[in-house]
Amino acid sequence: MEMQNELSDLELKSRLQERKSDVRGAYYRDTTAIIHSSPFRRLKHKTQVFFAPSNDHICTRMEHCLHVASIASTICRGLGLDTELAWAIGMGHDLGHTPFGHTGEKILSGFMVEDGFAPFEHEINSLRVVDFLCEHGKGLNLTYAVRDGIACHNGESLVKTLKPEFKVKDLAALKQRKGLVPSTFEGVVVRFSDSIAYLGRDFEDASRLNIVRSEQLPPIVNEKLGFSNAGIIDALVNDVIDHSSFEKGISFSDELFPSVQAMIRFNYEHIYKSPMLEGYERYFSRLLRLIIDYLKMLLEVNGFDEKGYASEKNMLAMGFYHHLVDMRQPYVDHDGSLNRLIYDYVAGMSDNFCLDCANEILKPEHLNDSIEQSLTGKWFDAR
Repeated sequence: MEMQNELSDLELKSRLQERKSDVRGAYYRDTTAIIHSSPFRRLKHKTQVFFAPSNDHICTRMEHCLHVASIASTICRGLGLDTELAWAIGMGHDLGHTPFGHTGEKILSGFMVEDGFAPFEHEINSLRVVDFLCEHGKGLNLTYAVRDGIACHNGESLVKTLKPEFKVKDLAALKQRKGLVPSTFEGVVVRFSDSIAYLGRDFEDASRLNIVRSEQLPPIVNEKLGFSNAGIIDALVNDVIDHSSFEKGISFSDELFPSVQAMIRFNYEHIYKSPMLEGYERYFSRLLRLIIDYLKMLLEVNGFDEKGYASEKNMLAMGFYHHLVDMRQPYVDHDGSLNRLIYDYVAGMSDNFCLDCANEILKPEHLNDSIEQSLTGKWFDAR
């Protein structure tokens, strides 16, 4: 039987606000909206696994999204599914990620729980980004199918076989990712592609950084998948195409799935739990706490008085002030309060911007400027 979604085109292509169609088609139009969005631009300076902003050869969050979109489109082409829908979901699936990857997500989630919020989950936050935070509170007005795929993409929850849940969800009411299943085959393909994309690439990056060596891989991985990122992707993409069906859903084979599980266990043990990443967590926890506390102080002391922010004489304070003014009414309309604004603001930051913000808070360069301009400043004591 042909692999066809049971929801109608009208349901899958519906938008929160009605929009006249154009030559691009619904899903390619969504892709262009995502590419032109500010959150997508910032992905080029967001950590995938390893924080290495000066190393061009370490995977960034933007590169990961391109990998996922490419892999998902290839699988969908092989299964006769909609490649443009898969591409759009893949490009947008990680728009809600924090700076510093899953380490940053874990840290921010802990801070939010302390403040009485629900735990932070990047899948749910990615939906919040495209539905609300983009375009000054207007959102990107994406199709239901793309929004659903973004919210349900949880690639860290690996299963051998998964079939879509053919029903229209109330996406605005989603609070957590647990139990979510995409409404389309393409959404399920993206979920599988997320796992395929990070398996080999995370190992490749860890090898480049001398954290692991290829000879450490379990024999079942070397025998079934190989030890190169390209080989792993090729093996798993073809495996999914060959073993998926309408009746069964999207699936890995009985033969290769144990090797996928073995590689995930290996990556967790030797990469994600490595001393390097544990060191990141301690450092980034202090850094994010510094920025959040500083923004809380600014808001509490100054409210909407521009002079107070300007007196700080740094780009973080003034940038936050302008964001506060721009988003004040949208937050009131959407959330009923500004309570989450600071956490949303910090979650949207790139790695590099976080580091710049910390420097501005801790190194008041404007004070040095004042000293240099002083006629009585004494730089040397000649006595």
